[in-house]
Amino acid sequence: MEKAPQQLELITKYFSDFTGRQLEQLAALGALYKEWNEKINIISRKDIDALFEKHVLHSLSIAAAFEFEKNTEIIDIGTGGGFPGIPLAIFFPEVKFHLVDSIGKKLKVVQAIADSIGLKNVTIQHIRAEEIKDRKFDFAVSRAVASLKELWKWSKPLLKKQSVTKEFSPGLICLKGGDLAQEIHESNTRPRVMEISELFHEPYFKEKYILYVFR
Repeated sequence: MEKAPQQLELITKYFSDFTGRQLEQLAALGALYKEWNEKINIISRKDIDALFEKHVLHSLSIAAAFEFEKNTEIIDIGTGGGFPGIPLAIFFPEVKFHLVDSIGKKLKVVQAIADSIGLKNVTIQHIRAEEIKDRKFDFAVSRAVASLKELWKWSKPLLKKQSVTKEFSPGLICLKGGDLAQEIHESNTRPRVMEISELFHEPYFKEKYILYVFR
């Protein structure tokens, strides 16, 4: 692997197999998000300086827990500023990501960033997930945009019956934090719960989780 730019040390601490192209794409995110955030506030001002920890590495926790095969199709529900979809699309260049959100101005930023770094495996749509009728995906991913009950209600109709990724059944993979017992109970699902602090040892990831609900 080529030597990583300094701001990526936190990422390459946990991932060692990036190509030079992927490192360039990841490194470019810092300046791009800072520039766009001054025009359209998509990341809180206090978080923009911690972009690589709180947004990029957090998104990549899914890549640390799941290996998606070539041609897997993934929908990012409520992508906001492009998380977790953009970092995951960089990590998995042969996986197809469809990023959706109901807020058009955020998607303008996501499209501009995807274009700037040359992401060819990303499509973007201004739509609510529950309004999508004509497409099926192997997985849905999301980051704290709604309750687990709602996310599963939106995701389940969009999932294929079988995934090209043989190791994992089609399902919802979402990033959540805090005490989730009540939320899981109310969702009537039985997710597999993974502690991100077991993957990444930064204090920020304490009480942060990956939830995987499969069909």
